[in-house]
Order: sequence, then structure tokens, then C-alpha cells
Amino acid sequence: MIGSYRDIILGPIITEKSANIAGNGDKIVFKVKPNTNKVQIKQAIEKIYNVKVKQVNTINVKPKKKRVGRYTGTTNRYKKAVITLAEGSKIEI
Repeated sequence: MIGSYRDIILGPIITEKSANIAGNGDKIVFKVKPNTNKVQIKQAIEKIYNVKVKQVNTINVKPKKKRVGRYTGTTNRYKKAVITLAEGSKIEI
């Protein structure tokens, strides 16, 4: 079990793609712990940001191979959560 709500949400993802997803401001993309489910993510967002969440969609991001000189390795895996906010709710990032 994860300790607190702040341990679940690692932070917002601010990229061009997440800005396109956000559109008119009713959706926000967050980076979350890989072992959490949609219910835990919804509860954490509602408690931390004091908003009403309408829907949560998740995406598992697989590690990518990276190389530095002769050394190879992979990036860390993580989970993205696309949060759809209810009418009248807004998060300022």
C-alpha cells in the first residue's frame, strides 16, 4: 500500500502533446506511480487539488533503450494518467 496521496502523484507532464490533450482546460496529464489503479489516482487528485474528477485514463509507458558511449541501459517505466475534470473544476499548474 502506498503511504500518502502525495506518493501516488509524481507530478504533471507538461509537453506539447499533453497541451494538445488538455485542449480547453478540462483534461490534465500526470505522471503517477506504476502500481496504482484508477480509483487511487482519482482519490489522490481530488484530495490534493480539491477538485471533482470525472474520469481517469491510464497509459503504461514502457522503458526505452538508451546508450551513452559504450554503455547501454533503459529508462525507468512509469504510468501516465489523463484526468478529465468535472464541469466547473480547474487545476492551475
